[in-house]
Amino acid sequence: MSLVLPPQRNENAAISYLLNLKNRHLFISVRKDNPMTIFEQRESEIRGYSRVYPVVFKTAKNARQTDEDGKEYIDFFAGAGVLNFGHNNTRMTEAMIDYMQNDGVLHSLDMQTTAKAEFMQAFTETILKPRNMPHKMQFMGPTGTNAVEAAMKLARRATGRKNIVAFSHGFHGMTLGALAATANEYFRGASGVPLDHVSHEAFDGENDKVDSLALLDALRERYLDPSSGLEKPAAFLLETVQAEGGVNVASKEWMQAVAALAEELGSVLIVDDIQVGCGRTGSYFSFDDLDIEPGIVCLAKGVGGIGTPMAVNLVHPELDEHWKPGEHTGTFRGQNLSFIAGKVALDYFKDSALMDEVKAKTEFMRESLQTLLQSDSSLELRGKGMIMGLDVGDGPRAAAIVKQCFADGLIVAGCGTGGRVIKLIPPLTIPQEDLTAGLNILINAARRVLEKAA
Repeated sequence: MSLVLPPQRNENAAISYLLNLKNRHLFISVRKDNPMTIFEQRESEIRGYSRVYPVVFKTAKNARQTDEDGKEYIDFFAGAGVLNFGHNNTRMTEAMIDYMQNDGVLHSLDMQTTAKAEFMQAFTETILKPRNMPHKMQFMGPTGTNAVEAAMKLARRATGRKNIVAFSHGFHGMTLGALAATANEYFRGASGVPLDHVSHEAFDGENDKVDSLALLDALRERYLDPSSGLEKPAAFLLETVQAEGGVNVASKEWMQAVAALAEELGSVLIVDDIQVGCGRTGSYFSFDDLDIEPGIVCLAKGVGGIGTPMAVNLVHPELDEHWKPGEHTGTFRGQNLSFIAGKVALDYFKDSALMDEVKAKTEFMRESLQTLLQSDSSLELRGKGMIMGLDVGDGPRAAAIVKQCFADGLIVAGCGTGGRVIKLIPPLTIPQEDLTAGLNILINAARRVLEKAA
């Protein structure tokens, strides 16, 4: 693409052009030195977030990002849950720099390193032992979809069964196995092959007119009926809070019913805690208050602390024994810089200080948004801890609010069916003044858009 631009009085000032390209509205920021050109010329059409946030970001600290023009943005997106402890967490960067300056091992496949040992010991002492969890840690490829793939594979191996039950509106990744469990039609459409051996049931509260527990009970009866034609599943795979699905929160009663059904059928309960774990909901795991015992817990995103990639499955020993050495491999099985930063992240859970702060911020967010909710009865706010979804009932309306927020200096993202839900997922460490300012931007932007649409 080439653009002919008029002479500019200030050659370093950004010029924003709204282009309609291939029926998509894209913002292209153009300067004298044209920093966006390389993205337009050479980066794949697959790019997505850069179309929603059409600037070149240069620096970031805690809950703020700064673009090349020096404009600051409050970050209520936080890498989709990666940056629970903020951008460039000082304690983590110092530990990483010290490790590298002392020639610490950076790449090690699944070999044993000091960094890995210290992370595993800290995770055991801080997270697993207090919960009486005997689970082993399996490190695989460094993203959430790798964790889900490994969990699905192991569940099938351990049970000798093929089918896995996932749930409507769930999101579990983009590789073919995880994509089969992902419900979103848009993502599934890119697979190019059938997505088999996964069935989808209704998530809790999906339909106000239907009792979710009654649906589970009906499913149980079908599985127990030898003439139903249904084979018992290898696993039930779900998020307790569906982040990409629209911030849908499962009730304790429903989650316990799913766990009980899995146990009765001899199926593995897999909890995908990739986006809502690591403290996001006010406790390390999103299911800490649900009284369930998953056979496998999938973690990624926030577990590496600072944004460097890492994924790990917590696997019950009775399941783990079904693996053979080297049977599920990957070049980046446990990234040492992530072990270093991740160990520092675990320090936040040695006492209750951060989680107490999260609980206080959660209440503040809810109270601050009440004025907006009261002004429009069609709006709905849901969530758990510091992940909240503002359902505005309409995808284009939500997109307009996201766009207005960005123009006003706030990064938020859409999610849910048709993108109708605005997801709020700021760093847990966000300063109070940034949290207040960001909520004010959101409220004002939403009011402007909603008044215009009325």
